[in-house]
Amino acid sequence: MTLKTIIKATVTAAVLGAAAAASAEEVKIGIAAEPYPPFASVDSAGNWNGWEVDVINAVCAAEKMDCVITPVAWDGIIPSLTSGTVDAIMASMSITEERMKTIDFSDPYYNTPAVIVADKSMDIEPTPESLAGKIIGIQASTIHQAYANEHFKDAAEIRVYQTQDEANQDLVAGRIDATQADSIAMADFVNSDNGACCEIKGAVEDDPAILGKGVGAGVRKGEDALREKLNSGIKKILDDGTHAEITSKYFTTSIY
Repeated sequence: MTLKTIIKATVTAAVLGAAAAASAEEVKIGIAAEPYPPFASVDSAGNWNGWEVDVINAVCAAEKMDCVITPVAWDGIIPSLTSGTVDAIMASMSITEERMKTIDFSDPYYNTPAVIVADKSMDIEPTPESLAGKIIGIQASTIHQAYANEHFKDAAEIRVYQTQDEANQDLVAGRIDATQADSIAMADFVNSDNGACCEIKGAVEDDPAILGKGVGAGVRKGEDALREKLNSGIKKILDDGTHAEITSKYFTTSIY
């Protein structure tokens, strides 16, 4: 083999190697740093797992994207997207008109109602009248905080927490009377040993303007190519049964 042939082969290999590396697009997917079982939680080795993590991995695999799970504090997750720290948010974030003023969303990949949870001994319904005079724990910067401020503030005291787990702990301790959160996450809580004291009292009255139109992946304004890739990946895992297969590992019914 001549020197010219060797150089040509080396250059060709380098070009092909670079092209192969570029074909796997790295995308930083922001999730909430706080555990939110069964959607996302971290094990002792620091690995994230759960329904939403599995869905993220499936969507990325379907679109051949090299996705990196990037935990971010919930109250700073949208700023982390707009500043470029992460490329997308997949953290049980509901698609709302208010959020769409700042970011864009993919198509929904799940949709569940918001519920009120309280001690089993309490005769509470998910209405302003029934919650009058009660203390309701709400996670900050969520659709539940917006909903409670709109529908319950005049009747009940709203106590805000940085994480839902903190609200749950105060509910167990009796420092608050009720909490509002996603039905699936709260079903996991009340079925746990820690949450055995409590039960779901029912779904709040729907308010699409606040509660949104399901959960989608958030992307920066103008990032249409990434949004369409996520839409394509979501559609693929819905169509080929992957979404249902993942769901069956965590839930007894569909959450789409």
